[in-house]
Amino acid sequence: MATPEQSPLGKTSSYIDEYDASLLFPISRLEKRLELGIDGQLPFQGVDIWNAYELSWLNSKGKPVVALAEFFIPVGSPNLVESKSFKLYLNSFNQTKFDSLQAVQNRLEADLTAAAGSDVHVTVVYLHQAGSSADIGAFDAVCIDELDVDIEHYSTQPNMLKASADQIVSEKLVSHLLKSNCLVTGQPDWGSVIIEYTGAKIDHEALLKYLISFRQHNEFHEQCVERIFTDLMGHCHCETLTVYARYTRRGGLDINPFRTNVDGAQPENVRLVRQ
Repeated sequence: MATPEQSPLGKTSSYIDEYDASLLFPISRLEKRLELGIDGQLPFQGVDIWNAYELSWLNSKGKPVVALAEFFIPVGSPNLVESKSFKLYLNSFNQTKFDSLQAVQNRLEADLTAAAGSDVHVTVVYLHQAGSSADIGAFDAVCIDELDVDIEHYSTQPNMLKASADQIVSEKLVSHLLKSNCLVTGQPDWGSVIIEYTGAKIDHEALLKYLISFRQHNEFHEQCVERIFTDLMGHCHCETLTVYARYTRRGGLDINPFRTNVDGAQPENVRLVRQ
């Protein structure tokens, strides 16, 4: 399997505008999971939701079509897809003729399933029909960003996490201060993260300091969310835990990893104000 350093990230790229599935660059999830101590059965279930806002192709008469697309990549897939390669791949539809929207959706599903190594679900909708699906939403949770804390660390500090075993609670907490950097280029990735759990009460100040400590951390979006999940389980011993991050878009794509140990839990693809 190719490494992130071999991807198109950080390199000059030609923008091909005729369909080319070979532009997709899969990266194995395994190495980073082994780094987190995940070997074998995953401690979570979930999905990576990608939203595309710059999807276009030509109809059979050569007239441009514009659309929005949602991509649901299962957490159990062997590979994630590197984001720049995803953008280059979508750009390759720009001057390609397709007979119908369904034909585009089928092609996207087939190519992304092949790259991820598991079934990827895709929904494509004409822009003029998107309607309320593009409305701005918000996380229904307690925001911890106004806590008055002193920050000393900007690289991940999981040992700061702590919980009070004599208080068992169910909480939904959100922070909009999550920032990490691309694993290869170091470019900033901005996100909001909601943490929903049942168990020993997590110290809110410690949690905020921990999330801010990702500020100079270099990892892909999916890897950051899995790190947050495993760190919270390891240091706070949650009975149930869900971690859902919504990252701002880059190049017309946003990435939204969802990880949970709650059977049957499904994320709502809610578009936040920065998205």
